[in-house]
Amino acid sequence: MNVAIIPARGGSKRIPRKNIKNFMGKPMMAYSVKAAVDSGCFDRIIVSTDDIEMAQVAKSLGAEVPFIRPGFLSNDQAATVPVIKHALQYLIEQGEDIEIACCIYATAPFIRAKDLEEAFSKLKASDKDYCLSVTSYQYPIQRSLKLVANDSIEMLYPENYLVRSQDLEEAYHDAGQFYFGRCDAWLQEKAILANGSIPFVLPRKRVQDIDTPEDWEQAEMMFEVIHATNNHE
Repeated sequence: MNVAIIPARGGSKRIPRKNIKNFMGKPMMAYSVKAAVDSGCFDRIIVSTDDIEMAQVAKSLGAEVPFIRPGFLSNDQAATVPVIKHALQYLIEQGEDIEIACCIYATAPFIRAKDLEEAFSKLKASDKDYCLSVTSYQYPIQRSLKLVANDSIEMLYPENYLVRSQDLEEAYHDAGQFYFGRCDAWLQEKAILANGSIPFVLPRKRVQDIDTPEDWEQAEMMFEVIHATNNHE
């Protein structure tokens, strides 16, 4: 069996209730649930939450909520891998035989079913533990700056001061949409951002972290542009 697990705790502070907050006419979580359903990759789609209201919204969207997540996995310090491990252990105790589980974030309005299908196939064809969504940095990180005392700046990597941007290696970061992983890797809590993983590269125009009100506003503008131009590629 293959399962999608959508973590959606209720205690977001910077954007209260962000997992079910209205985003362009739908609860934010709706985009993740729909992509999971439309992908056809999963036998079950489960939302892991500590919040009764979020559980009700998840069920109304077509997801399952077979348990309420315990408090020790729902605070600000709770990491993703233990949350997915907890869900898998619950399912295994119920008699499920799980091959691959995908963590899909609840705040991923640009996620596409096609991306899930292709990433799923990529992991199955490999011998790796995980396949995760990544995207490239907009600007070379080797020329990044930090703010220091006296209203001054310093380069983080001053050795690159005279190196042209086009001569620097392109860098990538976690796109924050999904992680496909083999069940054993989740249960062993293997690191995702490590060489046991393979990337699924997304274009920057379909990636937006949503942690602050400014992020939310940026995501709304991106969504409007993408849908106004019917540009989903």
